[in-house]
Amino acid sequence: MSSSQRYILREKRKARIRGKISGTSSRPRLSVFRSLSSFSAQLIDDENGVTIAAVLIKKGNVEGAKEAALELAKKYSGPCVFDRNGYAYHGRVQVFADTARADGLQF
Repeated sequence: MSSSQRYILREKRKARIRGKISGTSSRPRLSVFRSLSSFSAQLIDDENGVTIAAVLIKKGNVEGAKEAALELAKKYSGPCVFDRNGYAYHGRVQVFADTARADGLQF
């Protein structure tokens, strides 16, 4: 499978997920993005179209995901909806989610 096919399949999963979940001001959507060189996450209020908090770590490994979760938990603690953004729930995405839960985010 080529990289363009993988991208198309992820975009389909992403659209399917976004059709089911949405963030509000009381329970924002926690969206993650991973690349080879970085890991980022942001809390989004979809009703108002506003980003509540965001973090970007210039490490694309598991340690970067842990750092991103710790920084985001410092900026916001409370209930949210987790959006894995079409990525499989393992590796960096799972480590990010577990660390964020341990540090006070509720999802």
